[in-house]
Amino acid sequence: MAMVRRIGPGSAFKVGLVAYAILGLVIGVVMAGIGGLLGPLGGAPGVPDIPAAHMAKLFTGVGAIVILPIVYGIFGGIFAALGAAIYNLVAGWVGGLEVDIS
Repeated sequence: MAMVRRIGPGSAFKVGLVAYAILGLVIGVVMAGIGGLLGPLGGAPGVPDIPAAHMAKLFTGVGAIVILPIVYGIFGGIFAALGAAIYNLVAGWVGGLEVDIS
């Protein structure tokens, strides 16, 4: 059995950044698709214009394909680095993870 004693927070940040950016891209494409399907349903005559609706369009349109990967990537990287730092602290107290590598 191999023992994982430490995870570098910098490398965990990079992996989390890329992994969550890809997840954000997938979710952004889905949100853009939903926005494309539901977009024609909005803006009925006689309905007052709501400023929050314009922000909602940003996250359901093409903007979602750009904004969500960036936001997911940044937060994913931060939380992966934080998780690595917490793991390193706990692994110092109780030992690391045992991994069977073949």
